[in-house]
Amino acid sequence: MNTKHYVVDREKPDFRILDQAAAVLRQGGLVAFPTETVYGLGANGLDPGAVARIFAAKGRPADNPLILHIADVHEVNKLAARVPANAAALMAEYWPGPLTLVLARTRLVPDAVTGGLDTVAIRLPDSTVARELIRLAGVPVAAPSANTSGRPSPTTAGDVLADLAGRIELVIDAGPCGIGVESTVVDCTTPVPTLLRPGGVTLEMLIATLGEVEVDPALGGENIVPRAPGMKYTHYAPAAPMTLYEGEGGAAAAAVAGEAARLEAAGRRVGAVVSAETALLLPPTVVAAVYGIRGDLDAAAANLYTALRLFDAEPVDVILAESVSEAGLGLAVMNRLRKAAGYRIVHC
Repeated sequence: MNTKHYVVDREKPDFRILDQAAAVLRQGGLVAFPTETVYGLGANGLDPGAVARIFAAKGRPADNPLILHIADVHEVNKLAARVPANAAALMAEYWPGPLTLVLARTRLVPDAVTGGLDTVAIRLPDSTVARELIRLAGVPVAAPSANTSGRPSPTTAGDVLADLAGRIELVIDAGPCGIGVESTVVDCTTPVPTLLRPGGVTLEMLIATLGEVEVDPALGGENIVPRAPGMKYTHYAPAAPMTLYEGEGGAAAAAVAGEAARLEAAGRRVGAVVSAETALLLPPTVVAAVYGIRGDLDAAAANLYTALRLFDAEPVDVILAESVSEAGLGLAVMNRLRKAAGYRIVHC
């Protein structure tokens, strides 16, 4: 298959290109498109056959639910059997935006989207390109991240093509995504809304709106029934095995630097996902992927997947990663780092 690649302006996209992409979606094809979080791999969310092609292209397990993306808030009523008051409050505050809500599904939503669950995950993205594409398609668009399953999510069209060229019909390229990690997922079917996946809408923001939010104890864990996209299986993994070093007050930085020196002396080629400050402590032969200055959590989120993908071009034997604060957007960054490491964690 020849994957077409079209570049558009993120604020004023060429509607001829979007209309062509929308036609591909209506005809059962796959289109990768940018959102404010990461690039998504879209299919007609009401067509089980088209949805099945997402799983085949990604190599994604079929019991892992997908998010339905919509272009207008009123479309929720076609897909969700009930919209409780807490969900309505979150929609009013954070839609369009990087927030996915898990709601009771209607019969319109196929099992292929929900992994057989009686709930559906819905998002209204804050991306002109994404919303206009969905509007022109005239259907909700099922879209996980546009990467091979288990790999770091794509934040550029180049990342998409590296994984999926030849497997999908079309890629819409609007440059790098702004946030850089997937949307926050909140289950609004529980008595108290439950955070299932941290993202651009932080836990602190959710609490400010709702007053009370539970954090799922299985957040990102293994061997669980996935209540939402991204909860099951190893995700975000770079090409080499990675260990995450968690600690405060410079402990993680010191541990990464010390272990990097030890491994290099033993003849291993070492990669490191670290802050700019820690990169200065590493042996000069270490391949350093810098996510930003320490404490800049916005930069850490925006650069995380690009950092993890660096090791495709710069092969290493092992990767060491430095933790960040779990405040604000840092909770999402740490969730992704832990999963990328396969939960190989050293506490410093």
